[in-house]
Amino acid sequence: MGFSTRIKQILIVLLQEAEPVSVQYLAEKIGVSKRTTQRELGYIDSDLKHYPLTFMSKTGVGVWLEGTAEEKEQLLHKLLQGDQFDVMNKEERRKRLILEILRDKGLKKLFYYSSQFQVSEATISNDLEAIEPWLNAQNLFIVRKPGCGVDVQGTEEEYRKAIRIFIDENMNSDFIRESYEFSETEGGKKRGIENLKNSEIGQILNDNILKKVVNTILGLDNERVLNLTENSYVGLVLHVSIAINRIIKNEMIETNEELIHDVAKDEDFALAEQIVTALEEEFDIEIPEMEIYYICLHIKGAKHQKVAFKETETVEMERKELQKLVNAMINAFDEEQAYLLKQDDEFIQGLLAHLQPTMIRIMYHMQIQNPVLEDIKKGYQEVYEKCLKVSKVLADWIGQPVPETETGFLTVHFGAALVRLEDKKEVFRQVAVGVVCASGIGISRLMATKIEKGFKNRVEVVTYGKNDITPFIISNTDFFVSSIPMDTSQGDILSVSPLLNEADMDEIRKKVMYYERTPQLGRDRSETSVQLEQTNFVAHQIRMVVDHMEYFQVEEEITFPVLVETIGKGMACYDEERDWVVQDLLNREKLGSQIFAEFGFALLHTRTRDVSRPEFAVCLTETKGSFTDPYFKGIQAVFVMLIPVDDHIKENSDILGYISGMMIEDDEFLDKMIAGDKEEMRQTLSKTLKEYFKYYVSRL
Repeated sequence: MGFSTRIKQILIVLLQEAEPVSVQYLAEKIGVSKRTTQRELGYIDSDLKHYPLTFMSKTGVGVWLEGTAEEKEQLLHKLLQGDQFDVMNKEERRKRLILEILRDKGLKKLFYYSSQFQVSEATISNDLEAIEPWLNAQNLFIVRKPGCGVDVQGTEEEYRKAIRIFIDENMNSDFIRESYEFSETEGGKKRGIENLKNSEIGQILNDNILKKVVNTILGLDNERVLNLTENSYVGLVLHVSIAINRIIKNEMIETNEELIHDVAKDEDFALAEQIVTALEEEFDIEIPEMEIYYICLHIKGAKHQKVAFKETETVEMERKELQKLVNAMINAFDEEQAYLLKQDDEFIQGLLAHLQPTMIRIMYHMQIQNPVLEDIKKGYQEVYEKCLKVSKVLADWIGQPVPETETGFLTVHFGAALVRLEDKKEVFRQVAVGVVCASGIGISRLMATKIEKGFKNRVEVVTYGKNDITPFIISNTDFFVSSIPMDTSQGDILSVSPLLNEADMDEIRKKVMYYERTPQLGRDRSETSVQLEQTNFVAHQIRMVVDHMEYFQVEEEITFPVLVETIGKGMACYDEERDWVVQDLLNREKLGSQIFAEFGFALLHTRTRDVSRPEFAVCLTETKGSFTDPYFKGIQAVFVMLIPVDDHIKENSDILGYISGMMIEDDEFLDKMIAGDKEEMRQTLSKTLKEYFKYYVSRL
């Protein structure tokens, strides 16, 4: 029905009166001041718009409802029957008491609440004591004024935060989610809006306001709004609805000079202005400029963007600073697994995307729901405990405590990374090593002893004379260490000096690392052959990436579409191929921006049918300065990675993924790439991919 408690009280009185009554009489009946009653009467027309009754007011006569007796009786019946609850249930009654306090700010007599809940004033007094800790936790404080009543004091900002917390703790916001989920179809959108009429949130926020807010926000048809996560969208709707509800009641939020200084007037601010303009038109009200800053803050807390950081200083998070923070968080989680976690590109990118809006939410004490927090804490207790240390690193960095809801979200990111790590976990086996000398005694035994001492149970060493080697021995030996010349057809032969110097031991170590990760010979020879072929393939692809690295220089003021055209022209041989490369890059950008302002570069990557090998390119401006088009957000470099559409998606993606990881992990790598010396770029790329190849071989 959507009527507030006080409007219900007014309507019940008017519906039971046969003649007009004065405002003073009405005020006395419902137990509030005449001024408060007059203010409430100002809302009654909009509340009655869906009913066949009209509110009438005439000076010198009074106020009354115009309509037939039958129409009045039907509404009175609904009002008396609707929203019933057991007043004897203390918990439910006290929640309703909090609801009334938050809904209507101001001094109230105990009689007002006792008549509303049909209990004694002593009971209400006890209830106020019971709910006081909850209010205090929201920085709202009960002030008792003998002879006048009780007042709840706190800033308007704290009132609004308390309303949001109360909604999150006690009310179902599914109707907002449905309006978002079905926003692409008119029928689905209508379904979500219709469910609003039956929502509990209508008890605290006028359902007509909520409906208008949902329609206004979705009506903008703004891609960035529609790309918000479901929780962020719900949060935006609730934030705006609470603000409109309070503004209509002439409750204005205080000016926050620090926030005004911190919030940059960027694309987020422009979107907030667009939302406010639409709301002013929809509600026919004037919305203070301060509200724009708070809406902007909410948007920033819901997406990857510039951060207002450390007290009143507004800065763009430096790439190296964020890199240090991410590395410190991973190290705090588990030092032993830190190296492998840092190689998980999906984990790193997901953590970076999550981190900046998280920092904004924490710094500005913004509320966020985590409905599965308790499940996370119970089901992933060990990971959650480790993430408490991660949260401590983040808290020290920001200078604000990290709520457990945010620790829960971090647990999800780290937990998913551990699952992927477990899937890739390597199984080692003992390596069969043959040591060969002319006779199989003497020198070979000395060599075998040194190898056994160096590798212990990782190897099984057998000594042979040169003439002992048979096809059977070859098929059951992973590799041979020989101090004499041998025919390579006799297996994998490593020629060494008889005394096995450090260089020889290092070569043996590489062989052991390789074979202990491969299937045992004699059992699955074909699989080993496949792995060798894959190794050769990866080496070939790496060489192609280095040899064919591209370097473009473009004008500073170039636009994004023109840049993509330039890239397509430079990286495709034919016009038709260029068109496909361009289209694939543009389609990928639509899925989510690849501009990383916080790191100072863009990373354009896509799978495309019009390249036959993985390709890497660097694009800088002619002056080696920043791109000036606003779309690029002041970045200095654009990196391009193209992956062919073939059966080697994993191998190619891992190669290019390692490069992207170095852009974040290795300052020297990025510095060399944006210096603009093509030969130095190529040497740096070659050095980096050699490290990757070593890592690749070590996992086989």
